[in-house]
Amino acid sequence: MARPGSGLNGLGYPPQNLARVVVWEWLNEHGRWRPYSAAVCHHIENVLKGDARGTVVLGQVDAQLSPYIIDLQSMHQFRQDTGTMRPVQRNFYEPSSAPGKGVVWEWENDNGSWTPYDMEICVTIQNAYEKQHPWLDLTSLGFCYLIDFNSMAQTNRQSQRKRRLRRRMDLAYPLIMGSIPKSQSWPVGASSGQPCSCQQCILVNSTRAASNAILASQRRKLYGQGGNAGATGTTVRQSNTFAGTSLWSSTTNSSGTNDNNISNNLNRPGTQRISMGTARGSIPPGVPALPVKNLTGSGPVHPALAGMTGILMCAAGLPVCLTRAPKPILHPPPINKSDLKPVPGINGMRRKTKKKHLRRGKNPEDVVRRYTDKIKVAPDEDCTICMERLSMASGYEGVLQHRGIKPELVGKLGKCGHMYHLLCLVAMYNNGNKDGSLQCPTCKTIYGEKTGTQPPGKMEYHVIPHCLPGYPDSKTIIQVRTNEHPNPGKKFSARGFPRHCYLPDNDKGRKVLKLLIMAWDRRLIFTIGTSSTTGESDTVVWNEIHHKTEFGSNLTGHGYPDPNYLDNVLTELAAQGVGEDNLKE
Repeated sequence: MARPGSGLNGLGYPPQNLARVVVWEWLNEHGRWRPYSAAVCHHIENVLKGDARGTVVLGQVDAQLSPYIIDLQSMHQFRQDTGTMRPVQRNFYEPSSAPGKGVVWEWENDNGSWTPYDMEICVTIQNAYEKQHPWLDLTSLGFCYLIDFNSMAQTNRQSQRKRRLRRRMDLAYPLIMGSIPKSQSWPVGASSGQPCSCQQCILVNSTRAASNAILASQRRKLYGQGGNAGATGTTVRQSNTFAGTSLWSSTTNSSGTNDNNISNNLNRPGTQRISMGTARGSIPPGVPALPVKNLTGSGPVHPALAGMTGILMCAAGLPVCLTRAPKPILHPPPINKSDLKPVPGINGMRRKTKKKHLRRGKNPEDVVRRYTDKIKVAPDEDCTICMERLSMASGYEGVLQHRGIKPELVGKLGKCGHMYHLLCLVAMYNNGNKDGSLQCPTCKTIYGEKTGTQPPGKMEYHVIPHCLPGYPDSKTIIQVRTNEHPNPGKKFSARGFPRHCYLPDNDKGRKVLKLLIMAWDRRLIFTIGTSSTTGESDTVVWNEIHHKTEFGSNLTGHGYPDPNYLDNVLTELAAQGVGEDNLKE
């Protein structure tokens, strides 16, 4: 498998007359390079051909990526509404590899949707698949997973948890021959084609035009009209980071000549945010900084315009002074205990889960028989659990043995009608929570009362005399959730507790609270897993039911105003088997 080469601006290019497949990737918060889709990579390559130091507007090819742009000058992805920056890279693979053929390998996540593997893993899986290997161990790539091609499943070697995986065909990634053309000098000249007239491109183009004018003015002030810059012996170098202590460093050139070697050190891993951590005393005398303010959107400068100006000027080695990104308002103003009131229509003010709160079902055979009907003549189709034909014996024959359930018996689930080997349903039940409930692996329909693995804890809920953004006529329901410390010897942690969540105190908000209390009693709010924020494993994390943890802002997407949140969380609760029909019961 070919790895990325080195080239101008970190873009890299393959040797002359050698065909390579190009995959563009971005660095996530866990240090993993995640591939863009083939359609997005084609779009980036098309922009790259016309302007190797230009700007790529990802929203033009994928509506879900509309907040994002890529600055090819600094090789960073920039999110316009938050200012978050992530490094990007251009990777090369063999034309016969998975991206060259348009093959995508994906695994099924907890909410039933499919997530593509990293491209390096995808290529490795495809190579093993083409060689007809029965299984593949990913330990050599740093993952404790075993891929079974017969059952099309991924097994965690530590927890023995299984997930489905699939292979699908998509658009092939772009193929290039030889080297890319050399980049033009910055700033780039006008394009010969007709510019796009969408609002996003107009914003980017106006940013570039404004920055070009600013750069020309800065150069005149820095080097003077007579071209005597070398007389001072001062060299201005580019910053190493946006958030460092200095954007400029000066060195004295004893020969009196100007050093024009401006290096690009922006390709640093991890998320970066533009801030005003610059020490003004480190800016050379006579070089003015550019104050781009009002990033909160309260002033006349658009946040994206300010952010793009900062990127372009920092990439060119010029100083920029930006105001700090606004901080989220996580908590309400201080509240006296006397101001905490009960929630109307809900008894009590707290719930507590105990260690042995789970209701254990009967033996697995009885649970499976309760929710299925036997099929006399099995159809000629696959069992999606063992991937064997339903007309044949279960793939768990010889692995599991249960009285009264033969490997060839097939059952149909009562509500959704999906059919499986009964022995496969028993195996699935044994690998789950064993709480007397079943969940169809195809459509996720829940049979019985589903419970989770939430650790013991306490949930409190009150009404406070403050309003949430978007709900000026309603008070606020505050929920405080705490988890008990694990017993000695337990191998999981609980970070960031207590956690405060907020709902509007209206009819729909109180309905959501009732269902959240029900989900809490069933231990479905939290689970033990890997934190998407810190990457820590075996810790208490949210369990696919979103909560609003920002009281007075929505900078992280977990606050208000959000007019669709209450409807969305009702849908998420229903997916966990906690629906509005439960309130009637």
